[in-house]
Amino acid sequence: MFIFINAFLIGTASGLRALIGVAAVSWAAHFGLLPLDHTWLAFLGYAFTPYILTLMAIGEVVNDKLPKTPSRLVPPQFITRIVMSALCGLAIGLLGHEMIIGLVAGIAGAVAGTFGGAKTRSLSARTFGRDLPAALLEDAVALGISAFALLR
Repeated sequence: MFIFINAFLIGTASGLRALIGVAAVSWAAHFGLLPLDHTWLAFLGYAFTPYILTLMAIGEVVNDKLPKTPSRLVPPQFITRIVMSALCGLAIGLLGHEMIIGLVAGIAGAVAGTFGGAKTRSLSARTFGRDLPAALLEDAVALGISAFALLR
């Protein structure tokens, strides 16, 4: 159950911000919290991988605030969220040799995070009267969910 919940949570975070989950998984692998050594995902814990993925995630966070950024619900963005969440779910599933459970939970979390995040952000933007505070709140939630899933 632990693997399912954590993979779902990291998938949800990736549904909100596609790269934040994989960056968090990479940091967890780098610091030994997620032992991926001697697996095909060991590259996530390599010395420079977390830094590169963090820079990419920061770029995504900045890009998300731009007015011409397409919706997360269009196929390329949605598929990216599914793939990143599947990768994160697999990494978490490797812990207990439950890769399929991790994969499915990560994908389910991505779907929930993508659709739920889009609806929540839309409602929050209307409440705030503009999109930026809603987007920043969504960034914080995605980061918090990632940390919670990997540090508990």
